[in-house]
Amino acid sequence: MRIGELSSRSGVPVPTIKFYVREGLLPAGQLTSPNQASYDSGHERRLRLIRALLDVGGLSLAAIGDVLRVVEDPEQPVHKVLGVAAKRLTPLHGDEPGPELEDARDEVAELLERRGWRAEAHGPAGESLAAVIVALRRAGHGGFVELLDAYAAAAEPVARADLDYVGRRVAREDLVEGVVVGTVLGEAMFSALRRLAHVDASARTYEDEGEGGRGGENAGGRGGEGAEARGDDG
Repeated sequence: MRIGELSSRSGVPVPTIKFYVREGLLPAGQLTSPNQASYDSGHERRLRLIRALLDVGGLSLAAIGDVLRVVEDPEQPVHKVLGVAAKRLTPLHGDEPGPELEDARDEVAELLERRGWRAEAHGPAGESLAAVIVALRRAGHGGFVELLDAYAAAAEPVARADLDYVGRRVAREDLVEGVVVGTVLGEAMFSALRRLAHVDASARTYEDEGEGGRGGENAGGRGGEGAEARGDDG
C-alpha cells in the first residue's frame, strides 16, 4: 500500500508517519521508485503499537524507542518484552530515601515473599507500592496498610485474566499493545469497579443498619441504586 493508504487505515497523518520513519520508530517502506515506497500490514501494526504507547501509555518517544528495540530483538523472550513495556508504564515516585521509605520497601519485600510472587521488590512497581505505603502513613492512615494482603489476593486473579487476554495475541507487537492497553485502561476499569463495589458495600452496611435490621429487602440492587442515586460513594 502507499503511504496515503497507510495513513487512512491507521489514522496517523502522513507527516507523522514520515517523522516516525526519520526517528527510527517505524521501518522505512520498500522503495518502488525514487519517490514512492510501499508499506504493508507490519507497518500498520507498528503504527498501532506506537499510538498505543503514546496515547494510552503516555510514554515519551525515547521510551517508545526502548520498547520497540526489545520488540524487534527475536532473541529476547516474551516475558522480557512484556516486562520492559510494563516497566515503562509504571509511574516513578520521587520520594527521598529515608527510614520511612526503607521500612515500606521491607514491607513490600515481605509481601512478595508471603505470596510467593516472582517479582522484584525494588523494581518500578515495588517502588511505587512502597511510595503509596509511605503516603498512607504520612496521611495518618497507616492502618490501611493492613489491607495489603487483601488487595494482593484480589489482584492475583485480575492479573491472570489480563495475561490470558494478552496471551491470545500472536505477534509480539500485539502482545505489547495488549500490555499497554491492559495496564492503563485495565487499571481504570478496575478502579471504577472498585468504586461501584464501594457503593454497594456502603448501601448494604449502612443503609441496612438505618432500616433497623430490615436488610433483607434492601440488600439487593435497590439499596445500591438508592445510594448511587444520591451520590453516596462510600
